[in-house]
Amino acid sequence: MTHPTSPVRPRTLLAGLAVAALTVGLAASPSEAAPKQPAERAESSRGFCTAWSRSTTRHLTLDEKVGQLFIQELYGPTATTRDARNVDFYGLETPAEIVQEYHLGGAIYFAWTDSVGGGPEQIAGLSNGLQEAALEGSTLDVPLWVGIDQEMGIVTRMGPPATQFPGAMAVAATRSTENARTAAAITGEELAAVGVNVNFAPDADVNVNPANPVIGVRSFSSDPQLAADFTAAQVQGLQDDAGLSAAAKHFPGHGDTAVDSHTGLPQITHTREEWEQIDRPPFEAAIEAGTDMIMTAHIVVPSLDPSGLPATLSKPILTDLLREEMGYEGLIITDSLQMAGVRQQFDDGEIAIRALEAGADQLLMSQDLPTAWNAVRDAVGTERLPKAELDAKVQRILKTKCDNGLVREPLVDESAVMDVVGDPEHLATAAEITDATHTLVENEAGLLPLDVDGTDVLVTGWGASTTANLGAELTARGATTTVRETGANPNETAITGAVTAAEDADVVVVLTNNAATSAAQQNLVRRLHATGTPVVTVAVRNPYDIAHLPDVHTYLATYSYSPVSVPSLARVLTGEVAPTGKLPVDIPAAGDPGTVLYPLGHGLTY
Repeated sequence: MTHPTSPVRPRTLLAGLAVAALTVGLAASPSEAAPKQPAERAESSRGFCTAWSRSTTRHLTLDEKVGQLFIQELYGPTATTRDARNVDFYGLETPAEIVQEYHLGGAIYFAWTDSVGGGPEQIAGLSNGLQEAALEGSTLDVPLWVGIDQEMGIVTRMGPPATQFPGAMAVAATRSTENARTAAAITGEELAAVGVNVNFAPDADVNVNPANPVIGVRSFSSDPQLAADFTAAQVQGLQDDAGLSAAAKHFPGHGDTAVDSHTGLPQITHTREEWEQIDRPPFEAAIEAGTDMIMTAHIVVPSLDPSGLPATLSKPILTDLLREEMGYEGLIITDSLQMAGVRQQFDDGEIAIRALEAGADQLLMSQDLPTAWNAVRDAVGTERLPKAELDAKVQRILKTKCDNGLVREPLVDESAVMDVVGDPEHLATAAEITDATHTLVENEAGLLPLDVDGTDVLVTGWGASTTANLGAELTARGATTTVRETGANPNETAITGAVTAAEDADVVVVLTNNAATSAAQQNLVRRLHATGTPVVTVAVRNPYDIAHLPDVHTYLATYSYSPVSVPSLARVLTGEVAPTGKLPVDIPAAGDPGTVLYPLGHGLTY
């Protein structure tokens, strides 16, 4: 694989600085600077950006400094859209007004905020509108972070026509860090084209708990070194190749939780030695790769801080461990402060102050921005948050924005967006990488590959669009296909209908999604096998499903139901492509984590 060679906004530096302006303490205008060649960037950029961020910090108002600490979700497809939800949350109608009133440091995009639903050109227009609002509202032309969670796979905000990839665990199944870097580079290049300059990725958690309800396939592996290698590769792809800022997450490691921090407060029981061996390596690798940001986790780790506070609010974890012991000099950003894991002990104002006191530089998605913003401002006034600490955080933020190239080039060319997003070469590369992700775990009867031409095939199980799309792919290859989607927890009617259809089919392909937690899915698979019709079981998310499906003898793990994964699955099922993926995790026996059914590295082919 090769990396994109023409990123939309590479990591540029600002040169041609008006030195005299800095000498007298004035912030130089970014428009006075010109980019240098790549070989000159690193050293010169550090010098200029350090000087610019220091000077700019000195001249920002207190309100502007406080605002730089916050990154918020904003409602509406354009910067000037009037949306009642903005009024409810912020007391203002439009995203532009909110950016200017609070001097925000950044915005984050979601489908539910209507930020990404109109396609790439709409996203680019929104990004430009928000940047223009920030520049107009700033005394010194400080641009915004525009962030997104584009991990790919199950956490994807910008869908087609943007190039899609399967998620972290799928890419790690290829065992190619080059694939990981290329996927990140293409993803980053397309995000940059629409004005996104921060991708809150990669996930650096080591998923050693198969029952983890929130990480799972978002993690590269249960092996710390494998996770570290792939984390570093994706940081390099996003930053060095595409010019974005990456955010390795969720420090100090969310991979061994049985509780979702969106809905509760998980506790990690690793000893300090276990943390060093399991959780630390990917974050160490991200730091060595130069990650601009590290995102905190709302988890309690008693071996690192016995106070009972979540890591997001823990000075021993964020300052003593991450900043001082590990030597991390980049930005520390919280995970969303709307999540239950950080909201069990304090109100929104106190959460914001304590996160900053703990060592965070930026606060993501306060539940009550007016309260949090004023609380932080008051904390500076009373010296609870010393002005020197505030300035240090703001300077780190500004320097990172400068290093990113954002200060010199905050806007994107809306007319050129579709020259980059969904580029045919990108799509072809994504398909090639995806073909290498699928892991054939069992093929005991030699059922695969399938010759579907002229064959009656039933496609059933989880996912309305996933089963329908797979059915269409098989039909295009000559099969007579019946599709009966049964859902995540199929009822008796759905199961009976699938079983009846299976009795009339030549072969069944059943898709599972987290069957470990669904007795109904397990029952469906068991009854399909009881028909005597040959059955291929495909886990389209967690590879661990097979441990709960004792009747299964033909089993594929795709780790993903991304739009790029289903056509690739069809190619593997029919033998157009041989499966070459290797398990990035151990699959333990159900109820007996000490017994490994299929070890990390297992994978068959044909």
